[in-house]
Amino acid sequence: MPRPERGETMVRLDGVTKIYTKGGVELVVLDRLDLDVKAGSFVALMGPSGSGKSTILNLVGGLDIPDEGSVTVGGVDVDALSPDELSAWRAANVAYVFQAFNLIPVLTAEENVELPLLLTPLSRAQRREQARFALEIVGLADRMDHRPKQLSGGQEQRVAIARALAMDPEVMLCDEPTGDLDRASADQVLGLLRRLVDEHGKTILMVTHDPQAGEVADRIVKLDKGTVLVEGAEA
Repeated sequence: MPRPERGETMVRLDGVTKIYTKGGVELVVLDRLDLDVKAGSFVALMGPSGSGKSTILNLVGGLDIPDEGSVTVGGVDVDALSPDELSAWRAANVAYVFQAFNLIPVLTAEENVELPLLLTPLSRAQRREQARFALEIVGLADRMDHRPKQLSGGQEQRVAIARALAMDPEVMLCDEPTGDLDRASADQVLGLLRRLVDEHGKTILMVTHDPQAGEVADRIVKLDKGTVLVEGAEA
């Protein structure tokens, strides 16, 4: 299926309900939620803890399935895929960036970025070329031989973003990507995410509590108790 063009719908949640059971009590995390995200756009999900922000990322990434409703990404009905189909689809289409950088301390920046490419049929030379290109995009070509302890927090997050980019995903799911960073480093990371949308056509969904992070996005979706409280228009 062809990749949606910029401005077409990339992600659609239609009447999605998600319920978790804890201690015998049902907790409605998402309540018949509708959400559309256009291809090549940057959407910030904001709201108090427990409002369903991270659950949306997990549903879009195929890490969870809705109890009711449907989740469609790039025209694919994600919740209808078999486990094997879902694993292959996720590897080809979606990448995560977390608050924790999750880099391997004994590996260089280049080796950390190359890591997910080991699961592909690419040759070693092709993997290295792709990893180096991703590091160039995030402005760290001159740090590819450095290990995480030799990098600042902001640089570590940029390596993590390069690792996500290495697989050329359609959708990037960012869960509090600036949560562990100082203001200057956070602004650098946000500027990088903005460029990935503007210059490389990525679609980004970002969970954040940072108002300044929300200002970088095209659109802010505010959630509360599993429903959309306020939804801004596309910029």
